[in-house]
Amino acid sequence: MIISLFVSIPSFAAENNADSDTFRVGMEAAYAPFNWTQTTDANGAVPKSGEKNTYVGGYDVEMAKRIADGLGKELEVVAIQWDGLVPALQSGKIDAIIAGMSPTEERRKEIDFTDSYYESHLVVVTQKDGPYANAKTLADFEGAKITAQLNTFHYSVIDQIPGVEKQQAQQNFSAMRVALSSGVIDGYVSERPEGITASNVNKNLTMVEFSEADGFQTNPEDVQVAVGLRKNDPAFNKINEILAGIPQEERNKIMDTAVENQPSASDEENVGLVQTFKQIIQQYGNLFLRGAGITLFIAIFSTIAGTLIGLLVGVFRTLPMSENPVARFFQKIVNGLLTLYIEVFRGTPMMVQAMVIFYGLALAFQIDLNRTVAALIIVSINTGAYMSEIVRGGIFAVDKGQFEAAQAIGMTHSQTMIKVVLPQVVRNILPAIGNETVINIKDTAVLSVISVGDLFFQGSAAAGTNLLFFQTFTIIGAIYLVLTITATRLLRLMEKKIDGPTAYVQIDETSEGQE
Repeated sequence: MIISLFVSIPSFAAENNADSDTFRVGMEAAYAPFNWTQTTDANGAVPKSGEKNTYVGGYDVEMAKRIADGLGKELEVVAIQWDGLVPALQSGKIDAIIAGMSPTEERRKEIDFTDSYYESHLVVVTQKDGPYANAKTLADFEGAKITAQLNTFHYSVIDQIPGVEKQQAQQNFSAMRVALSSGVIDGYVSERPEGITASNVNKNLTMVEFSEADGFQTNPEDVQVAVGLRKNDPAFNKINEILAGIPQEERNKIMDTAVENQPSASDEENVGLVQTFKQIIQQYGNLFLRGAGITLFIAIFSTIAGTLIGLLVGVFRTLPMSENPVARFFQKIVNGLLTLYIEVFRGTPMMVQAMVIFYGLALAFQIDLNRTVAALIIVSINTGAYMSEIVRGGIFAVDKGQFEAAQAIGMTHSQTMIKVVLPQVVRNILPAIGNETVINIKDTAVLSVISVGDLFFQGSAAAGTNLLFFQTFTIIGAIYLVLTITATRLLRLMEKKIDGPTAYVQIDETSEGQE
C-alpha cells in the first residue's frame, strides 16, 4: 500500500510552461455547475493538470475549450483555490482565469477582464424545511444568519437585507453548504446556477429567487462572469472576438447541459448511509489515495529535512563564542540571522508562509516553483525552525560533565558533539520528531491554499462536487487517523530498537538471578 501511495506522487517538472501552444486556465474545480472534479473524462471533462486520472468538467471548461480552439492552443486546466487565482495569474502560473469570476471594480484594479461570457442572478440558498424556505423578498430574511464566499461581491450585498445577522465570510461553497446543512447559518448568497446545483444534489436545500424589485440591487458587472487576464495581455482582443462568436442560445444550452451532467455520489434516492460511504469510496477512492500519498510523502520528507536543519542550526547556536574578534563578529551575525529565521517561521502561520513563498517568489523574482516542491520547502523550513529549538534544548540537557570529560581526554568541540552529545540528543528528541511527523501529516491541509493536491484538497474537491460533506470528510478523517497512528507506531518501534534489550531488563532482577 505504501508503495502505491508514493507511485501516485506527480512529477516535479516546472509548472511554468513556456510552450506558447498551451493555454493554461485556472479554476477551483469545485464550483458546480461552472466547474467540478470527477474521476473520468465523461461528458467532455478534461484532465486536471498535474494529476493522473483526474478530470475537470463544467460550464467554464466548455467555454475554455472554445477559447483555446480559437487561439489555436491546447487547453490545460489548473485547479487553484479561489484566493489563489489572481496571484497565480499575476505570477504567470496560469494564462487566464475562467472560474465564474465577476469583473468587479476592485478586481479590475489588479487584472483585466474580457467581455462577459455568462450573466446570472443572485439567489439565497437555504434549508428546504427551514423558516426562510418560502421567502419572497429580502425583507423576509430579517433576523436570518446569512453569509457568502470570501472575497466576492456576494458578501457585500448581504447588507441589503434588513435586520440580517451577517456571518463571517466562508472560504468556499463547500464550507457554506456544510454550515447550512448543520444549521450554523440560515442561508448563503449565491448565483442561480450554483443554487440549482445545491438544491438538485441535496434535496434538503432549496433556492430562493427574487423579482427584480424585491431582490438584491447590483451593478451589471457584478452579475456578469468574464475571463480574467493579466494587464495588457496581447490575447485580450482575440478572446473577446471568440466570445462574441458564441451565440447566447448556445451559452444557455451549455449551462443547461452542465447542470444536467454535474456528478453526484448517487443518482438514487433513499440510499443507506453505509451504501453512500461505499459509493463515495468507489467514485473518489483513487483520488483520496493519491492525496494520501502526497500528504505522507510531504510529511516524511519534511520531517527528515527539518530535523537535519534543526540539528545544524541547534548545534551552531550552542557553539562557544570564538576568541578571535573577527570570527566572533561573524558568529554573532549568523546567530542573529538564525534567531530571526526561527522567530519568523515559528511566529507566522504556515498558510501565510505558503502564499508568500509560492506566489511571492514568482511575483518578485520570477521563480516559478512546482507546487509539490514548494510544499516540501515550506514544510521543511517550518519544521526546521521548531526542531532547532528542540535540538538546542536536547544539547543543554546533556550533563556538562560529559563535555568536561571529553575535553580532558583531548577531544575537540566538534568531536565531542559528533561522538558524545549528538547520539544522546537524537535519542532524546525522538518523541519530538514523532510529534512533528504527526503534526506535518495534518498540517499539509493548509497547503491547499496553494492548491497542493494533498488529502484535504482532494476531499474538498470531492465534497464540493457531491455535496455529501459529512460522509466525505468522515472518510478523509479516517485516512488521516490511519496515517498518524501508523507513523506513531513506527517511531515507537524505532525508539525500542535504539534503546536495545537492556532497556527492558532491570539491573536488580538480573543480579538476583545470578546469585
